[in-house]
Amino acid sequence: MTAVAVAIFIVTYALIASRRLKLLPIGRPAGALAGATLMVACGVLSPEQSFKAIDHDTILLLFAMMLVIAYLEMAGAFGFLSGLLERAGRTPRGLLTVTSLAAGVLSAVMINDTVCLALTPIVARLCLARGLPMGPYLIGIATSANIGSAATLVGNPQNMIIGSMSGYGFTPFLLKAGPAALAGLALNAAMLHAAFGRSLPREFAAAPQKPRAAALPAQARFVTIAALGIFAGFLLGFHLGYTALAGAVAIMLFQRKEPLEAMRRVDWSLLVFFTGLFIVVRGLADTGLVDAAWAAAAPHLNLATLKGAALFAAFMTIGSNLLSNVPMVMLTGPAVPGLGAADTGWILLAFCTTVAGNFTLLGSVANIIVAEQSRDHYSLGFWEYFRFGAVSTVVVLAAGIPIILAMQ
Repeated sequence: MTAVAVAIFIVTYALIASRRLKLLPIGRPAGALAGATLMVACGVLSPEQSFKAIDHDTILLLFAMMLVIAYLEMAGAFGFLSGLLERAGRTPRGLLTVTSLAAGVLSAVMINDTVCLALTPIVARLCLARGLPMGPYLIGIATSANIGSAATLVGNPQNMIIGSMSGYGFTPFLLKAGPAALAGLALNAAMLHAAFGRSLPREFAAAPQKPRAAALPAQARFVTIAALGIFAGFLLGFHLGYTALAGAVAIMLFQRKEPLEAMRRVDWSLLVFFTGLFIVVRGLADTGLVDAAWAAAAPHLNLATLKGAALFAAFMTIGSNLLSNVPMVMLTGPAVPGLGAADTGWILLAFCTTVAGNFTLLGSVANIIVAEQSRDHYSLGFWEYFRFGAVSTVVVLAAGIPIILAMQ
């Protein structure tokens, strides 16, 4: 049965890793669902075991956050953000700084993929209107969104999974991961200026109309209040998933109409993808191969030592680029408590697997979203991104890991 489980995992990974697999181009969600079905059909897991393999807290949190963000988008909150960017970015270099910092900060309180979905079209329009090269701004959005999302348990899907696995509260996690993410965000902004500042004009080539004073639309005010209430609940230590769901339900009740449009905007395919992936990873884990591999590696990855922490960080970074960060977290998370300083391990796991997504254009879903959302106006190339992303990843990790170790 071990060979069957390994074969299913390899086939599933091939389906989800190859976005344009010619033989069977079914995509990531269908690939994960096919793998989950095979795990049960081939007897690797029973139906009951497959159901228990799903991390329902993570699915609930992801669903609820997508609902809240859908309501924010429908209420015009992101249009309000466009006005803020126009007013704050008075020069091309200033706009680059504001854009990257906005992407990072917003990704700490929302899901980074959604932030990229919202920001990319806004910034693309600003670049076209003001005669700016689009590449630096797109790279700034993608890299900063990934770094900023490492600060909290709701910034990205892998951190949500880590929160469920570790039992970390929102505030304790923020206090330990936040300083490293903040330092990384500042370093990334500085590197963006160093890499692209000279290629940007000193002034805008096309002077746009004077932006109107930014005002939050009336219908967005209650949604914003609800979102702030959710964040306050996170800080107070309430259950993440149900706190977000309570906020979403409050918005539904306030609007007094069926939430058909909000439900339509939920990324159901992403929820299906994670559900299937949980089952596939559990099928592989139950073979004992993952435990055996960790038992062999554990003596070299002792998180109580600086060398062990550095090796752990390198292993997570490389593994995230080979397997993708979410499967890497699912496979390695259960072994973290056995590596010595578990508190350090969870924060390192979150930080390294998230920042590792900046290494290549295909390293994270957020990067792909930025490239796809802007493709009608600009083709963000693999090597164009890699020249900055690889350096940023190494520098941010080198700066952030010592900060994390010092915070423990």
